[in-house]
Amino acid sequence: QVQLVESGGGLVQPGGSLRLSCAASGSFFTIFAMGWYRQAPGKQRELVATVTRGGSTVYADSVKGRFTISRDNAKNTVYLQMNSLKPEDTAVYYCYADVRPSMTSDNYRHWGQGTQVTVSS
Repeated sequence: QVQLVESGGGLVQPGGSLRLSCAASGSFFTIFAMGWYRQAPGKQRELVATVTRGGSTVYADSVKGRFTISRDNAKNTVYLQMNSLKPEDTAVYYCYADVRPSMTSDNYRHWGQGTQVTVSS
């Protein structure tokens, strides 16, 4: 059983910063990619950023230069540093982890419970 626990969401003014964290726990062999999606009201869930186990990153165009994703493999934790926040960044943010339960198994994607980020004055 794998659990992802998110923290760090909240209310911030435009131009402000927030840092999201997502820690994976449970029994597994390893974690490959980790990342963040977000879903605003009335919109589809969209990829925000992803980071491989080796540290390679991919960002949505809308957050490039403002958000930074990182991970600590020893802690099975992924972070999202969000700077210069805009009202359009308001959404529920979901972390994910591509987990391999055992050395010979397939990978499975697990999701966090979601954390609300609201950017408003």
